[in-house]
Order: sequence, then C-alpha cells, then structure tokens
Amino acid sequence: MKTIEITQPASTAAMYFGALRGGAKKGATAQTLPALTLLRPTVTLAGAHLAQYAKVCGFTPAHGVPITYPQLLTFPLVMAFFALDECPWPAMGTVHLANRIVQHQALHAGDTLRVEVSTGALLAHEKGQIFELDLKILRRDELVWQATQSLLRLGVKQPAGTVFGGHVQSGLPLSHQADFSAPANIGRRYGSVSGDRNPIHLWALSARLFGFRRAIAHGMWTHARALAALLPREPLSQAEVAVDFKTPLFLPARASLWTRHQPQTSSEAGVLFEVRNAKGDKPHLRGQLSYFGSFLK
Repeated sequence: MKTIEITQPASTAAMYFGALRGGAKKGATAQTLPALTLLRPTVTLAGAHLAQYAKVCGFTPAHGVPITYPQLLTFPLVMAFFALDECPWPAMGTVHLANRIVQHQALHAGDTLRVEVSTGALLAHEKGQIFELDLKILRRDELVWQATQSLLRLGVKQPAGTVFGGHVQSGLPLSHQADFSAPANIGRRYGSVSGDRNPIHLWALSARLFGFRRAIAHGMWTHARALAALLPREPLSQAEVAVDFKTPLFLPARASLWTRHQPQTSSEAGVLFEVRNAKGDKPHLRGQLSYFGSFLK
C-alpha cells in the first residue's frame, strides 16, 4: 500500500482548489480504489479547538472529547486524497451518505496523535458509486478511534461492489424527545471550526449555484447536535455510533429529535435515533448509538 505523509495540511484555498481540479473525473468509473494511506504523524488535540467545536455543536465540558470530534482531525487528509491523481472522483458534488464511528478509548485535550486515512471498499447504489474511506487515530501506536466515511458519487453508471443497504434499519416506532434550532449561519460557524467550507453550507446564493434552494447544514453538525442531546453527561471510554444521512436540512430550520432506547445490559446501553423536520414526518438522518463499560473515573 502506498503511504503519503503530510506534515503540514494545505490551506483552505489550496484544499478547495484541489477539489475543483478533479472536476474532469466526475464521470469516471472504477472497479477498485487504489490502495493508499495518507497520514499526519503528529497531531495535538487542542483544547481551544475542542471548546469551539463543543460550543457550535451543543456539547458541554462534561462530555469530554465527543465521539464525533476526532473526525475533524481527518478532514485535511480526506481533502488531500481528493486532490490526488489516484482519486477517481472530485470532492465537489460528492455526497456524504453514511458514517460509522468506533471509539476504543477516551481521548483528551493535549493528546499527541497519529491520524490516518486509507482507501476502502466500493459499494453499489441506485444513484451512483459509493466509495469508503477508513479513518484511524492512534495514540502511542495504539488504535483509539476509527471510522468509515461512506461517500456517494452521483451519476456513475454500472457501479462496482455489493449493494449498500445502509447502516440503520427503519420501521421501529420512535418517540419525540426534543427540538433544536439550526440557525441560518450554522453552516458558516461549523465550517469555520471544521474546515469544511463547501459553498452549499455557507450562503443561500452559493448553495443555489450547486442546485440547492437554500444553504444546508453539514451532516456531521446535525449528527453531533443530536449526540449532544443523547450522550450522558460524562466522558465515555468506549462507544459506537452509525448514521445514514437521509435528506438535506435547509437553513434556517427547526428540527426534532426522535428516539427509541434499546434493552440495556449491565455493560451496554444504546438508542436508535432520528433527526426529523419540525413536523416529525421527514428524517434528515437516522442513527444508532451504543456505549459500553463504565464511564471514566
């Protein structure tokens, strides 16, 4: 497997220039992804940045490092992958369809980490080609966090791989738990913290250039905002969460959170959840959360 080490991430402008230069590849087909890993050998989990993320997503200091936060550390490597000649498709116009995260150990502000992004599987979808990126974070060479980011390239004919069925099955009744606001500027606020300044999230005008009637919330912000209401108010040592992104959340908006708690054991608790529109009749995302063991002492 080819390994590419990146010690200094590109600027925001350079990252998005790389995403745009891949536009000629938008109709490409592939039977496999090239086997490669991009890595940042030394990344410090900065407390100030974590605090900014927590504020914009609704977490409290009692949550510690939320399970979704480490994915921000992988973003520069994901964008660097899109800029490579080996990547069959560009970032612009590629849809984040689903996400799965497993946390093996708690992370802490000040941790020195190694961040890796590797190419994964190809999966078929009725609307195009899904390709997966495998994300890993290591501390002192021990895997502490990992995720799979499932991305959909629309319009690819005869996609390779088995058919993707989603991470979370629907059909079980859920109960309304809470409501929350997604203000008009949340895309700009989250983009400033995450580095993801895709124009579809920033302004209504820039979103219309890409076919959206208004700006839409980042899927990972909506995901995090739901977890801020669901997670216990203690740092978790081990947890797993999977989500399928269903429909755009147009800004500004009022959203509703619906849940179904699963049977608990002495060592595991879990919940099915959906973020829906204000009326509660259209899902924006569907997820499943499990957390294990005791909370940190």
